[in-house]
Amino acid sequence: MTNMHGILDRSNSLDVHRPPRRTVLRGLGTALALPWFESLMPRARAAATAARPPVRLGFVYVPNGVNMARWRPAAPGPLGDLPPTLEPLAAVKDDLLVLSGLAADKARPYGDGGGDHARAMAAFLTGTHPRKTDGSNILAGMSADQVAAERLAEFTQLPSLEIGCEAGGLTGVCDSGYACVYSSTLSWKSPTQPLPKETDPRLVFERLFGGADGRQAERRASRRSLIDFIRDDAGRVAARLGTADRRKLDEYFTAVREVEARLDRIERLPAATLPPGLSPPAVPEELEPRIRLLCDLLVLAFQTDRTRVCTFSLANEGSNMQYPQFGVNDGHHELSHHGGDPAKLAKIAQINAFHTAQFAYLIGKLAAVAEGEGRLLDNCLLAYGSGNSDGDRHNHDDLPILLAGRGGGTVRSGRHLELAGETPVTNLWLTMLGRAGVEVEAIGDSTGPLDDLA
Repeated sequence: MTNMHGILDRSNSLDVHRPPRRTVLRGLGTALALPWFESLMPRARAAATAARPPVRLGFVYVPNGVNMARWRPAAPGPLGDLPPTLEPLAAVKDDLLVLSGLAADKARPYGDGGGDHARAMAAFLTGTHPRKTDGSNILAGMSADQVAAERLAEFTQLPSLEIGCEAGGLTGVCDSGYACVYSSTLSWKSPTQPLPKETDPRLVFERLFGGADGRQAERRASRRSLIDFIRDDAGRVAARLGTADRRKLDEYFTAVREVEARLDRIERLPAATLPPGLSPPAVPEELEPRIRLLCDLLVLAFQTDRTRVCTFSLANEGSNMQYPQFGVNDGHHELSHHGGDPAKLAKIAQINAFHTAQFAYLIGKLAAVAEGEGRLLDNCLLAYGSGNSDGDRHNHDDLPILLAGRGGGTVRSGRHLELAGETPVTNLWLTMLGRAGVEVEAIGDSTGPLDDLA
């Protein structure tokens, strides 16, 4: 059976876990969903939920490929000492799969000439070859995240969340005759409908927790925490909770307050002063704190079941962002055309390690949240990678791909898994969706689910 977007599905075999609706606390300009509380569920349903919480799906994108010599583990099998670029992930390596051999075939030219950056991002989650155009007649494919969002939307308030760290236009030409939308958009609701990402953490916060009554501005003007506005409602809920769930409620409120405080601090701080001769980066100053705010918001979105699907672009494909915070004052894209220059390769490795450190932070935050008998991370699958392998060659085979989380106990982590060369990366997306209860026959150029994750 084929749906309106050309995705073959097996709807009749879908067995999506249907947990009870989350408790929502309401106040001035806010609607705050709460985490899972066994105390609020009938005993039989609580046991079922604890046994099988929903699986959340995340897709984290980095641009321009990586320095592969510093990326790949020495051998397949259990992860021992990690290569330099993956060293920031050492503390979470038991929750990690390193996948080699995956390819984004539809990012290749197929007669269209230059534009590998635009094609890399547009084809990454869609598995389709984007139409080369600098006009409005854009055409790609429905992305894997949106296939999942379409099927899981009935269970959450937000079908999906699209966030990122670098703004990008939906018009204009950015890469060898390709419209900018291709290199700045990871998520596609349909072949002609890209979903722009939100780069402002404050707006992401309001999207997650702002109410529908239009009074968010009034609440913000009061300079009080949104927790203050749902305190009475929260008190009534807390009275019904057991000791463990009360502790979970306190930890959740603390996390929300911390995110609010950091947002307020960022908005009050003056703009950073860059060294002479440097142009401002394409994202607001203090990049790492902003990335980590977005990570924390993603965790809260999954923790409260606000959404089960998220895409997160750390930068646009072809990004020429500079990283003066650790001494890399050259543009990322310029460096990626390294020509074998050891100095450029070393700087690329620094950028790559910075990005994996942010992914490590996200994994650690998900692991710190208790859910049921385990951790929130155990009920997530988060892919990390790029549609380019080596930025100098612009090759789309042997992509740098990581997978974090246990997928509800369906993934055996802590390994380097070498797959047959030219395995479509869309096979991984197909597998991830299946672990979340979304059974479809194909995504883009996929040829079937991966058999080696369990």
